[in-house]
Amino acid sequence: MRTLLLLFVLLTLGCMADQGTFHRAMSSSPTRLNPLLATDSSSSEITDWIFNGLIKFDANGSLAPDLATDWYFEDNKTLLFHLRQGVKWHDGAPFTARDVKFTYDFMRSDKVVTPYKSDFKYVSSVEIVDPYTVRVHYSQPYFKALSIWMMGILPAHLWTKEKDPMRSPLNKLPVGTGPYHMTRPFGINERIVLQANDHYYEHPPFIRRQIYHYIGDPATEFMMLKAGKLDIGGLSPLQLDRQVGLAFNKHYRIYEQASHSYTYLGFNLRDPKFRDRRVRRAIALGIDRQEIIDLLFFGHGRPCYGPFMPGSSVYPKGFKPEKYNPVRARKLLKEAGYDREHPLHFTLVTNTGNETRINAAQIIQQQLRKIGVEMKIRTMEWQAFLNTVVFPRHFEAVLLGWSLSLIPDAYSIWHSDGDKKGGFNFVGYHNPRVDHLIKASEKIVDPEAFAANYRKIFRLIVADYPYVFLYIPDSITAVSRRIEGVTPSIIGIEHNFIDWKIKD
Repeated sequence: MRTLLLLFVLLTLGCMADQGTFHRAMSSSPTRLNPLLATDSSSSEITDWIFNGLIKFDANGSLAPDLATDWYFEDNKTLLFHLRQGVKWHDGAPFTARDVKFTYDFMRSDKVVTPYKSDFKYVSSVEIVDPYTVRVHYSQPYFKALSIWMMGILPAHLWTKEKDPMRSPLNKLPVGTGPYHMTRPFGINERIVLQANDHYYEHPPFIRRQIYHYIGDPATEFMMLKAGKLDIGGLSPLQLDRQVGLAFNKHYRIYEQASHSYTYLGFNLRDPKFRDRRVRRAIALGIDRQEIIDLLFFGHGRPCYGPFMPGSSVYPKGFKPEKYNPVRARKLLKEAGYDREHPLHFTLVTNTGNETRINAAQIIQQQLRKIGVEMKIRTMEWQAFLNTVVFPRHFEAVLLGWSLSLIPDAYSIWHSDGDKKGGFNFVGYHNPRVDHLIKASEKIVDPEAFAANYRKIFRLIVADYPYVFLYIPDSITAVSRRIEGVTPSIIGIEHNFIDWKIKD
């Protein structure tokens, strides 16, 4: 079956190949191409080509103009945006302040179900000052006052006609202001064609067409990449080190960067043995992160030592983490009452379907055995793991991961309020100083003052050892050598895609 699928896709690609087309793969069909409703990865990725927000991240990870040209705070609860003039929707209608206000009102509607609504919880109203100026009123100072406006803006002149927004045809054939547009609605497991927007406000993309090919099987996608039928694709460390050769490297350039995610071992801090900080610290010192990275990722990763993104403004400058020290680990365990006659026992639970995590657990098991800790491993199907272990807090330790953001929000994971049914602070972490700093930071609109508070939060969390922060795997991307203009940055390699060119 896989061979037939590969043959079909190869034939399809071969028929469509041309010098102005960029070929990609998607592992699942999108659901709704709407920036307010896109929650799966395929929907979010494609939506980003079609819509713009008022602001965006630049190549350095700083907030920069997009549909807004500039902004300023009139006071710490009032934000004024000046909008870009001359921008047109894909159907030719002009973009104005009406679209911004409509998008905010749309999201607040009872007819719309979206997880992004909570980001706007402190927005009390959006006021149209004139066709190209909007004033946003907040009920309190809010550290996300700016960043929430990276959300894509919808065209009011089209959406006001829709009575059922969740089922609107506009979710299948969207109209935006972005660098690419669609010419027909998408179907399940069908390719998606994106055409360049000739009126894009920056400049029309040099690559005239993108095609997303549905390839549901990762092995088939890798074979397609090796065959040179895709212009971009992700690689695993094993594939990069063991399964590609000279022919592949002649066809592709490899770009490797830290991914925006980390894996951690989390302790149930309600468990008597893990209430002792010495025990948590001993386990952290008894785990050799670099060995895990070398064995799992062939060195394509880096140790993780805290909850925020390395290189970002919230990561403490000059931070020196405690590293692998099995001698010190054994001493701490002995101080806590554990030795060879009375070893520490606990069970680590993680999910099936993620071989990397399971292999990481097995490496950790062997490492901890060397310091006299007996760790058992238990694996469960993902939904059962969440519903019967994680959220009910029925575990001693878990192996999981979180994403990393340039502008993190520590509230849901690290504030004491998150230690509740369904909350993300399922390890039961409580630190009054951290709670205070998180709540105080929510009302800071100055980016550097916010970052200074979060650097303090970082150090306090790390010193408490609620997690053993383990590793940040590398993101490895192959891009066809027929593409020019790739310039990697902290926000990824495709931030300047409209400047990429296909060689003649």
